[in-house]
Amino acid sequence: MGRLIQRFKIGLRVKIIIIASLLLTLPWFGYRFVLEMEKLLRQGQEQTLIGTARAIATALNERPALFSQQASMQPKIQQGRDLYIYDLPSTIEIDGQLADWPDDLPTKMQYYGQPFVLFSTRPDLRKEHGFYLILGSAQQHIYGALKVKDGHLMTRRSGSLRVDRNDHLTLSLTTPDGTFERYLIALESDGQTSVWQITDELDSPDLYSPSALIQARWQPSNTGYDLEFSVPSDHLGQKLAIAVHQVDQATSRDVERVIATSNPKSERTLGTVLLPSPEIERIVQGMGHSSSRIWVLDRHQRVLAQSGDIRHSDGVWATSIRYDEASEGIQSWIEEHALRPLYYTFLLDKPEPFDDQPANPARLQGVHIDQALHGRGYAHWRPSSDGNAMILSAAYPIWLQNQVMGAVVVEESTAGVQTLKNRALEQLFNVLLIIILIAAVILFLFASSLSNRIRQLRDQAEQSIDAQGRIREAIASSTSRDEIGDLSRSLADMVSRLSQYNHYLENLSSRLSHELRTPVAVVRSSLDNLAMVQHDEDSQRYIDRAQEGIRRLGTILSSMTEATRIEQSLQGADREQFALDELVRGCIQGYQLAFPDDEFRVITTDSAMMMHGAPDFLAQLLDKLIANATEFSEPGNPIEVTLSQNQAHAQLSISNLGPLLPENMTNQLLHSMVSVRNQAHQTKPHLGLGLYIARLIVEYHHGQIHIDNRDDRQGVTVSITLPLGPIHGH
Repeated sequence: MGRLIQRFKIGLRVKIIIIASLLLTLPWFGYRFVLEMEKLLRQGQEQTLIGTARAIATALNERPALFSQQASMQPKIQQGRDLYIYDLPSTIEIDGQLADWPDDLPTKMQYYGQPFVLFSTRPDLRKEHGFYLILGSAQQHIYGALKVKDGHLMTRRSGSLRVDRNDHLTLSLTTPDGTFERYLIALESDGQTSVWQITDELDSPDLYSPSALIQARWQPSNTGYDLEFSVPSDHLGQKLAIAVHQVDQATSRDVERVIATSNPKSERTLGTVLLPSPEIERIVQGMGHSSSRIWVLDRHQRVLAQSGDIRHSDGVWATSIRYDEASEGIQSWIEEHALRPLYYTFLLDKPEPFDDQPANPARLQGVHIDQALHGRGYAHWRPSSDGNAMILSAAYPIWLQNQVMGAVVVEESTAGVQTLKNRALEQLFNVLLIIILIAAVILFLFASSLSNRIRQLRDQAEQSIDAQGRIREAIASSTSRDEIGDLSRSLADMVSRLSQYNHYLENLSSRLSHELRTPVAVVRSSLDNLAMVQHDEDSQRYIDRAQEGIRRLGTILSSMTEATRIEQSLQGADREQFALDELVRGCIQGYQLAFPDDEFRVITTDSAMMMHGAPDFLAQLLDKLIANATEFSEPGNPIEVTLSQNQAHAQLSISNLGPLLPENMTNQLLHSMVSVRNQAHQTKPHLGLGLYIARLIVEYHHGQIHIDNRDDRQGVTVSITLPLGPIHGH
């Protein structure tokens, strides 16, 4: 982690901001807390809903009259054979058009195909034969709608005495007093029908009579025909069967197939009919729980009563707190137009409009209903039919003489709990956002203060030491008593001691030179006097070696004082205006005479380069650089001297072919007492002061000097940049 931070150069402010970002965990903890509160609210809603179902079931317990008239006492029912009558929102106009039925008509219609064939002249019933059926109740009438598949419509012939030699329907029912009755609905032309009550088998026309009890009309369709009929509610008991008789041949007019909900021949073979109980519905509505959707089911999971709308049941208690009150002020404007859209885009989900319709509105299913019919109250969470909401369903059993006769199902959505959760999260995020912003600003200001103090200390440290490591100025110690103040005082004390040590080192060479000159002179004079006396060959050889050592020692002492003399001379040097190009050409001519074994290639411009400075020192600069070049240059290769002008600066470069400089040593060669000569290039003592003196002369003229290996990696190039024109300051 430390290497990564160092790699990307992250400052103190950024680091503190990163650390401050840990405050962002507060919203996460707050969010987790609100989620736990939501769980508690949902558990409370679950217990409340189970309690509501228990209360309604208690009101229906031990009341056999509510169930005995609804065919709920039989042990089992058969899908399709036992019919269900839906509640209709309004009456139906008997015209053969199904447009005035509810929009969910296709989902509620029961299909009767091959399994419901009672008679057929063909063993295999084709798919184009069958019918859809739905029954509904409204305003004291039972309505029926059929969509019959029939490829050959055969209506009753005009004036025919027979009503069964054409397509027709038979309705078999029991009245409330248990009387078995049969009716025939014959299809006539132009959508008309004729209704007849059957008194016996249709062996004779005298055995049926016209009836005005049932109203019916039909209309042709693309696949057959649609038919509507109505029966007074007070004439229908607990059993009903509907049979479709189809005639295909116009000549014989024999019935070729009969498809029925159940066998209409006798009361024993009829299917039961379940009519939602108005009495149970009045009891449910009287409980005052219209904010929930309530179902009452019999033991066969068929709906006896239904009340309430699930879309209006959000599952929260009434409260005087208004969440939608309009507020004024800039804070409210920010919350409404900036924060809330942000929250609901990335963090929160608004309750969406939803719809929840059971797959079979006549018969509900679910694990909660199964548990209730086994005598246990149970709550179940499930998604709505369109998947836009979660529905909480609670079921509780209805008891009759220690037997479960049905169940009460109470359902609510979780939209209210979700809304409360969103409001709580909004307030939580608003408060935490303010806290985080204030903390971030404070930490940023604190980090900026620390960063500025550290940056000032860094700048003082950089300004106190020049590029060569010499102390230029002291560091002002801080009066602050924190860790940065202690660091400032420590650095100031360290720089002060380094300054003293640096001053000692700078004067060490001159002091040593001064102290050593007298004993060296004594030794040299003694050796000279000793050399004047006649000695044998061995003694003379030792004297010569001693004299050579004294001369080398004298050269070293002279070199040690040369840099000091140059610095002192530069401080009092006189500046003058001169032509730099003429100086360079004149010096090179002298070098060609002084170094006859070396070749010099000079490239200069024709225009004069006037500068203000000390020409003698610049000539000495060239002496040092040319001496280095000739010493390291390979024989037979010229030394290139190039002088050019770049705007207000002169560019001087001296390049030679030869050994390369060691890596990471180019800048150190410009320091004092640094040399990279090996024994092959060292014919006399060298202390590494040549390039150091050259740097002193260049810096005196406010220029720059660089030494690098050539681009072709064949030698070394020394580059010097000098300003042309007058030099301001020193």
